[in-house]
Amino acid sequence: MKATSIFRWMLVSEWRAHIMQIVVALIAIAIGVAMAYSIHLINSAAFNEFSAASKSLSGQSDLQVRGKKAFLDEGLYPVLAKHPGIALANPVLELDVAVPGKQQSRNDHKLKIIGIDPFRAAQISPDLLGLPEEGETLDRIASDTIFLSPAAMEWLQVEQGDALQLQAGLQTIMLRVAGGLVRARAGQRLAVMDIGTAQWRFEQIGQLSRIELKLREGVNHAAFKAQLAEELGESYWVMETADQEARIANMSRAYRINLNMLALVALFTGTFLVFSTQALSVIRRRQQFALLRVLGFTRQQLLRQIVTEGGFLGIIGSVLGLGLGYAVAATAIQFLGGDLGANFFPGVKPDISLDPWDALIFFVVGLSVTLLGSIAPALEAVRAKPALALRSGAEDEAMAKLSTPWFAVICLSLALLFTQLPPIFELPVFGYLAIALLLMGGIALMPRFAVWVFSFLLSRLRSIRIGAVVTLVLARLANTSSQAAIALGGILASFSLMVAMAIMVTSFRVSIDNWLGHVLPADLYVHTSVIGDQGGFQSDAQNAIIALPEFDRVEFFRTQKMTLDVDRPDITLFARPVDKMNPRNTLPLTDDVIAPGSLPEDAIPVWVSEAMVDLYGYRVGESVALPIGAAFGEFLVAGVWRDYGRQFGAIQMQLADYQRLTGDLSVNNVALWLQAEVRLNAAIASLRQLPFGAALEISRSSDMRALSLEIFDRSFAVTYLLEIVAVIIGLLGVAASFSAQILARAKEFGMLRHIGVMRRQVLVMLATEGGLLTALGVGLGFLLGWSISLILVFIVNPQSFHWTMQLHMPWSWLLAIAIIMLISATLTALVFGRKAVSGQVIRVVREDW
Repeated sequence: MKATSIFRWMLVSEWRAHIMQIVVALIAIAIGVAMAYSIHLINSAAFNEFSAASKSLSGQSDLQVRGKKAFLDEGLYPVLAKHPGIALANPVLELDVAVPGKQQSRNDHKLKIIGIDPFRAAQISPDLLGLPEEGETLDRIASDTIFLSPAAMEWLQVEQGDALQLQAGLQTIMLRVAGGLVRARAGQRLAVMDIGTAQWRFEQIGQLSRIELKLREGVNHAAFKAQLAEELGESYWVMETADQEARIANMSRAYRINLNMLALVALFTGTFLVFSTQALSVIRRRQQFALLRVLGFTRQQLLRQIVTEGGFLGIIGSVLGLGLGYAVAATAIQFLGGDLGANFFPGVKPDISLDPWDALIFFVVGLSVTLLGSIAPALEAVRAKPALALRSGAEDEAMAKLSTPWFAVICLSLALLFTQLPPIFELPVFGYLAIALLLMGGIALMPRFAVWVFSFLLSRLRSIRIGAVVTLVLARLANTSSQAAIALGGILASFSLMVAMAIMVTSFRVSIDNWLGHVLPADLYVHTSVIGDQGGFQSDAQNAIIALPEFDRVEFFRTQKMTLDVDRPDITLFARPVDKMNPRNTLPLTDDVIAPGSLPEDAIPVWVSEAMVDLYGYRVGESVALPIGAAFGEFLVAGVWRDYGRQFGAIQMQLADYQRLTGDLSVNNVALWLQAEVRLNAAIASLRQLPFGAALEISRSSDMRALSLEIFDRSFAVTYLLEIVAVIIGLLGVAASFSAQILARAKEFGMLRHIGVMRRQVLVMLATEGGLLTALGVGLGFLLGWSISLILVFIVNPQSFHWTMQLHMPWSWLLAIAIIMLISATLTALVFGRKAVSGQVIRVVREDW
């Protein structure tokens, strides 16, 4: 009972006496846990909702058959319907159709339409059936009707019986809203119509998106799946629901994991602040602990006391973090959506749900890192000999034990090794470990580095009359480097992480801006609302655009989707005019390219994005098989180009080669260069005067670049927030570390006052000390952050997102934050210095007499 009372008394008195340091540590832990937990909640909710919505579209099917192109020939349907192992085959046509007047950014102007056979769907996906008015059952197969989910009706502002206008290529289609659906998930914008009507109205005659299969009883699913895949050949995929879920998970996995890793940045900084708080607390109470040992406290009791104090910090901070994380997640979904602005799950409106096990995991993570920050000072305290610890001045010896260089050397060596290792499961695991080790090694090396720097300055400035105050400052920093390193470490941790993230985001943004200038060279870009896999501009429309006198140059593009791996999202194929003599004039190529003169005359060249190299193993100079045309064709990989718009892969080829292989002369997009004397508004007006001008979507290249950068900023909104969090935690850490050390040095200030140092000189000394420490921390933090940014830019990003970029420095932002930290550290030193030197000198040093 006595031990319990002593423990409670020591904990309460310590926290009451140094409440600011405790509050700062709690804030750091809470913010770290909150950021990680909120990102997990948002991504889990969005993924689960998107996955559930996809399952609802598949109904009770056992297998699905899809083409490697976006659509497959409906001639396969009767073959599968007669297969002896298949009880039911259900044809489905799925289209994303434009709604005139809706916002065209982030696919918010698209309505998903499912074309079904109502008689087949009733047995395999009854939720998709339309609910017509009583007595109007034939509306389900009528040629002018469509059924909408409640969310779609609300979004389109229509009711049963209203007319709905949709855009299909250059045509406007009018349909009648015949009713709702049997069942649709909350927030799911969905429309259903008869498959024959959908094929006819949207010019997809003979095309299907997939065929859903219900197998006969007793058929082994796995064996039948393998057998059917072999029967159908390489042009088709046979998939299960689990395969579709894997594709959905792969869409956002890298983005999700990277955000979680960046969120742990705040938690890591919080861990160091806990270490700083606990180390200063233990050293300040070193004589108190020694006295307890003399009075009978065992080492185990003392260790339990210190670790439990850290545990209370972790418990309170983690609980606060979980509550704050839930609030942040709920708020972020309202403003950024379920995809945190990255558009991985468009149209999804998830609800945050609490999973006790998830909350427990993040609570344990927060508590664990807090205990980790308490272990080193606790072990040093229990190992100290009571007789030596009771002596005044033993604090520096204790600090020196916490700053041995071997740990730093091991961390930095391992970090260097890990930067050379490949990704694991396409994730930069070793890259993140290298960042963590670099941070730990850099911080652990600070005491030694501080000795070198301040000793060098002291020796160099001795021959110059620098005054007593500066001499005292440099002498103290050079001889009590371990205590200085605690304050320095807080600055270093936060500033280096902020620098690294700022450089990474700036490098990415500038690289994208430069890339957009390369891929959007024309003055205007024109496209239509593409339906399915058809091009919007047929030959007559193309000729009409070419005939316009306002344009000096016209280029046509053809895009379509292809599925090369059942577990990965679709890739994009671009067919366009490419300058064969110098492809760099057309494409943002890397250095990995075949010289134009070295291409074989009979080869069909393609240029692949960096993601195709990483994900599919395409190599320059190799032949690859692609489902272009009636069958798989052989193509030569002629070069690699940067593509920041499609993370999962893209391929470019000559438009003439595509048209020769497929016989498809339609195109999706048009790039237009103006005549020298023509203004943009006049050119746009001329396009609008075409017979199909009202259906055109016309974009200025400048507007497209601005929109792309706006989407980028929205996607990285969380990263910007994490940068601000790192800065705030760093500033709190500066305040806590300086205040704790200044208050602990009251005796030192008392002795200085006794020997004639004036109060004003003590304050100047503290301000100078704070400024020098912060300047060193900022300088070293910049070097460490720059090193971490190299890992982020050249290792983490290529391994996560499969693209490379150039390094760019945000000098103005970095300078502004450095100045803020310098000012805050100096002001903190002055504020707490005034408190430390305001008491009576005799009272401060009385206990030393």
